[in-house]
Amino acid sequence: MVEDEKDIAQPIARVLREDAHRVDLVDDGAKAIEQLRKARYDLVISDIRMPRLDGLSLTRWISDASPETNVILMTAYGSIPEAVGVMRDGLAFHYLQKPFELQQLLDAVQQVDQRRAVLAATERRSRPKALAAQIIGESSEVEKLRARIALMSAADVPLLIEGESGTGKELVAQAVHAQSLRAHKPFAAVNCAAFPESLFEAELFGHERGAFTGAVRRRDGRFLAAEGGTLFLDEISELSAGSQAKLLRVLQSRTIQRIGSDVDLLVDVRTIAATNADLRERVRLGRFREDLYYRLKVLELRLPPLRARKSDLPLLVGHLLGKVCSPGCPIPSLTPRAWAALEHYDYPGNVRELEHAIQHAVVLSAGESIDVSHLPEEIAGTLAPGVEQSDHGLANAVQQFERGYILHALAAEQGSRTRAAERLGISRKSLWQKMKRHGIRANDEALH
Repeated sequence: MVEDEKDIAQPIARVLREDAHRVDLVDDGAKAIEQLRKARYDLVISDIRMPRLDGLSLTRWISDASPETNVILMTAYGSIPEAVGVMRDGLAFHYLQKPFELQQLLDAVQQVDQRRAVLAATERRSRPKALAAQIIGESSEVEKLRARIALMSAADVPLLIEGESGTGKELVAQAVHAQSLRAHKPFAAVNCAAFPESLFEAELFGHERGAFTGAVRRRDGRFLAAEGGTLFLDEISELSAGSQAKLLRVLQSRTIQRIGSDVDLLVDVRTIAATNADLRERVRLGRFREDLYYRLKVLELRLPPLRARKSDLPLLVGHLLGKVCSPGCPIPSLTPRAWAALEHYDYPGNVRELEHAIQHAVVLSAGESIDVSHLPEEIAGTLAPGVEQSDHGLANAVQQFERGYILHALAAEQGSRTRAAERLGISRKSLWQKMKRHGIRANDEALH
């Protein structure tokens, strides 16, 4: 709350706290900006007339720097037109004319809470579709993957995702979370290979102030950050023996202790672990605990490598070109030899490697058609001199590419054929004809 008169600020803060809201008080707009830079706030209640920085300037700053924060303005009679102006521009949620009843303020705060709940519910409903749309492909492997994601999302038990590097393990974990009963709670991720054992414990469980050198304040770890939701443990195979034992204890007891504390804290999270290694083989070699392995692998999901679903290449390339090319810029075509090279390559780095290859080719082609010489050397080198893709293969690839890119444009424009046609640089009639030829329904929303 931003108010320079204590006799107004303190009663309001007391009533809001009694209504179960956390309230911080500052007495001018400049201090409010300092506070907003340190922490996220759902709502700012601000007077308009204040020293240093007034409430209107503060409201405009919030709109630019923290658009998720709502603003309620408190105004005297003379500044009502200004308050109405910022509301009309969508910068403030509401204004209250001084003097006002405290119940009026509580009612306005309740309206903000209701609006945020509606927006959050809308985001939860749309997020699974958005994530599913990022799993590009129409191959049988991808269709099976989508079906298994749907089944495993409904089961609130630990899941182990296995797949080569670059197959999209974190994306799949997010899709599972977004379709689960925990979707309204946080998704937190930690890379188990990124921290030595001493720091990994602090990262996962948190620490108390002064627990070790540099611990200047208490910090929650990733388990508490994911409370009620999903904790994604990437590269789980890289955990040291000591870290494996500590993680097993938490999974068994469902409690954690911050470093420097002897207090057990209950945690409620679903774990999704991921690995590109053969964990069963590591268990056999004594490099991974068998009891932890079975704790993590109640359900198992194996992701297909790109070489096993090369029929998805045209859709993937179309999607990645749309992602890499700047908005408004023409999408480059690929020559037959470039397509042939892409189809001959086995992609040890999977979709991530393909994305980097497309970025590389777009830069080197400088707006022209992408030829084999524009592709990374390891991909271009798979094509023997004089090798061409068959006419049938090329025609099929071009058709699939066009279909995929139309779907991408429709998804980017929320299904609007008028805007999608503009994005593609064709008429609405031409778009309709192409959609009909490719069997795209008007309500198709994404690449799938």
